[in-house]
Amino acid sequence: MKKVSDLKIKIFADGADRGGMLEMYKKPFVSGFTTNPTLMNKAGITDYRSFAKEMLSLIPDRPISFEVFADDFPEMKRQALEIASWGKNVYVKIPVMNTKREPAYDLIAQLTAQGVKLNVTAVMTVKQTELIMGSLKNTSGAYVSIFAGRVADTGVDPVPHMKEALKFVVKEPRAELLWASPRELLNIFQADEIGCHIITVTNDIIKKLDTVGKDLDEFSLDTVKMFYADATSAGFKL
Repeated sequence: MKKVSDLKIKIFADGADRGGMLEMYKKPFVSGFTTNPTLMNKAGITDYRSFAKEMLSLIPDRPISFEVFADDFPEMKRQALEIASWGKNVYVKIPVMNTKREPAYDLIAQLTAQGVKLNVTAVMTVKQTELIMGSLKNTSGAYVSIFAGRVADTGVDPVPHMKEALKFVVKEPRAELLWASPRELLNIFQADEIGCHIITVTNDIIKKLDTVGKDLDEFSLDTVKMFYADATSAGFKL
């Protein structure tokens, strides 16, 4: 297995907790950040604009993705243009479709033509990727975020799925394939192995990088010690 230092893939931290984002910002191997409305809601954020601008002032030199939250395309476009104006390191997240199953490809093309850097999100299929790339011609910067973890949740192996999608993404020089919703640390190495450009990872998984290369016998002993300590702490008796 590769060492962490051997990884070529860019690691982005996924979250919307101020403290957690700043903790990850201190790590030199964290190359960027992604957020979404669900994470922001869970973090108790009520003022979207204020939170985003604060984080951009604190993290001015790494890309951060903020998502539109409208459901009709004209309002999505208005929100996207405002969000893009907040900083040069902003990537605007546009869902691949709205809740009515209407595809966002035309909007993606419009924003791309206006020089907006995009993160096309909630992508699941290779066909979606192919159609997205048709809308990202001459992009000034774009991520195509395939939710590989959710693909795996359906019983489909995401590795060949991502390999196939990568064939379309690499045709556009400033577009990058992003492995989203990883379920375990191994996904970082899988994504790196196939040449995926970026993986966005929760803080909990990032912290597991400390275990990479650990002796498995020692890991076994540590696990046994944990079980024993927890049983003792609980005062279990038979």
